Amino acid sequence: MEAQKQKESKSSSSSVSNVGAWGMNIVSSVGIIMANKQLMSPSGLGFGFATTLTGFHFAVTALVGLVSNATGYSNSASIHVPFWELFWFSIVANTSITGMNFSLMLNSVGFYQISKLSMIPVVCVMEWILHGKKYCREVKMAVVVVVVGVGVCTVTDVKVNAKGFICACVAVFSTSLQQISIGSLQKKYSVGSFELLSKTAPIQAVSLLVFGPFIDYYLSGKLLSNYRFSSSAFLFILLSCSLAVFCNVSQYLCIGRFSAVTFQVLGHMKTVCILTLGWLLFDSQLTVKNILGMTVAVLGMIVYSWAIEAEKRKPDSKTIGHTKNNLLEEHVELLKQRIEESPAKDVELGQAK
Repeated sequence: MEAQKQKESKSSSSSVSNVGAWGMNIVSSVGIIMANKQLMSPSGLGFGFATTLTGFHFAVTALVGLVSNATGYSNSASIHVPFWELFWFSIVANTSITGMNFSLMLNSVGFYQISKLSMIPVVCVMEWILHGKKYCREVKMAVVVVVVGVGVCTVTDVKVNAKGFICACVAVFSTSLQQISIGSLQKKYSVGSFELLSKTAPIQAVSLLVFGPFIDYYLSGKLLSNYRFSSSAFLFILLSCSLAVFCNVSQYLCIGRFSAVTFQVLGHMKTVCILTLGWLLFDSQLTVKNILGMTVAVLGMIVYSWAIEAEKRKPDSKTIGHTKNNLLEEHVELLKQRIEESPAKDVELGQAK
């Protein structure tokens, strides 16, 4: 009885932690988009250096990790992850960031949104290839509903060209691989989400701050050195970096607790929140089509959550078979022990020898 109570208490605590991780990710992601909109838009502060800004984000995240190690809050220094794996992961992550920026520049917003939606099926296929993971019919149907719903409310004009298509493919592939790698590295080296982030953030920060200004110059035709920093710009950069720390930590937390597919599916809740807040705060137009798409997307997310829980409750056939084999082996061993322990008997006389 007591064991059952402990199990229920642990399950309840885990559920609260899961909700907290998702809540932190949604709030920080929506917050950073709103802050960046004010910082980067021509009507705002006009800081059009997205890649360099991401470098600032990871620099602050690395600084937070360094302080956490120094104060003893984190023990990432004692956990060993090979440098080549961290370096490889950083290359993939930075390719994802750069690819997304180029995709947005070269393609229409509609095709950019379609490429982001395609990440869910790409992650599913990659997890199947890399880890042999399979999904039940209900999960697949829920994913389709979410993709359709978000597609209806976000995709408008769809224009594509050869360069833009290649950049979109690179962005989708690298982003999917990055998100799968986060979960894989955490499991492989038994490293926590914040500890892993503390190890990868410095490498990403250095590389993005070195190459970021050149990438941004190619994208916008503007030099960072020519930008006039104001007190408002510094304030919003600081706000953006602070929110990025929470956003990065919560991303690693969520993928470590769930999976890359779940992170992608529930991540589209951010799209719904951004559209709603854009309508409330920035007078963005919200049409019937947007509302219909958001409703379908939210329903899809609810169905997905239900399907994942139902799949967890299903007994695994391999586990059952393995358990049965173990029980059979135990019975055979017990039988052998009893035969060896009992006195040998003469079959014909019925007397013990």
